[in-house]
Amino acid sequence: MATKILTMNMDDTSAERIRAVSDQVELIVAGSEEKFEEELPTADILVGDVRPKYFPKAKRVRWMAYYSAGIDFLMSSEIEKSDVIITTAKGFVGIHLAEHAFALILGLTRDVALVTRNASWSNNRLMARELIDSTMGIIGLGGAGRETAKRAHAFGMKVIAVDPTPVTVPDYVEACWGLDRFHDLLEASDVVVLCAPLTPETEEMFGREAFRHMKSDALLINVSRGKIVNEEALVEALEQGLIGGAGLDVLPVEPVADDHPLWKMDNVIITPHMAGNSPMRSPRWMDTFCENVKRFLMGDDDLLSRFDQTRGY
Repeated sequence: MATKILTMNMDDTSAERIRAVSDQVELIVAGSEEKFEEELPTADILVGDVRPKYFPKAKRVRWMAYYSAGIDFLMSSEIEKSDVIITTAKGFVGIHLAEHAFALILGLTRDVALVTRNASWSNNRLMARELIDSTMGIIGLGGAGRETAKRAHAFGMKVIAVDPTPVTVPDYVEACWGLDRFHDLLEASDVVVLCAPLTPETEEMFGREAFRHMKSDALLINVSRGKIVNEEALVEALEQGLIGGAGLDVLPVEPVADDHPLWKMDNVIITPHMAGNSPMRSPRWMDTFCENVKRFLMGDDDLLSRFDQTRGY
């Protein structure tokens, strides 16, 4: 009996790649919600950012492969408690998240955002700053955190990190501490980059207390999840000069209102949740998915980019 893979939509090239993996695979591209719901009860694998409302109807599903790296908005208590295997895009979105983080950093440190916002040749006398010999603190030393650390090292920065679990520390990172040293990292860092998933442990991790431990000229860069930062506390920290600036690709409430005070601050750059954009994202995801299909068909549940329901990432 073939293993049935169900997805709502998929381009022809990707579909052919999946079908070429094995003749034991039956791929159904539903094309409509009605067809998707009709096929749900007999599907073994669900592909795409499947909404929680569909899960109770997926009686036979054994693996759900999500397109997103962070899937907190797609979780339900029923899914979290199940023994269904879950894979995500974590582990190979790191390159474009890291590059976007540096776009935000350099936009602030080299005054690029300020001079383009206030177009005038007289702005060329602004005192931009260098990154060399400064310290970057990274929250979460996973795929995105490591890629960001590589780039910081290339800029001549010292890199430190915190992570809730013990991780192998690459040679371009000076130290990776547990979350008990979170405030130590903030006090030592000139740039703080958020690369962590949203979990109960990280939600509103950056509130008033955190900002009080940051340097007054430090930059906060967020390319992960908006709700890791308390928005009211961030605005206060910027207005009161507790931190030097912020580069934000994500915020707690999106889209950001046109009259939001953050838009008007010269030391803030906001981009519209675009750090995950890359023409290489889909091919990398498909490479991983096809390898995982091979493993799954052989009875191996050690799948790449596997999501841990107990940890939330």
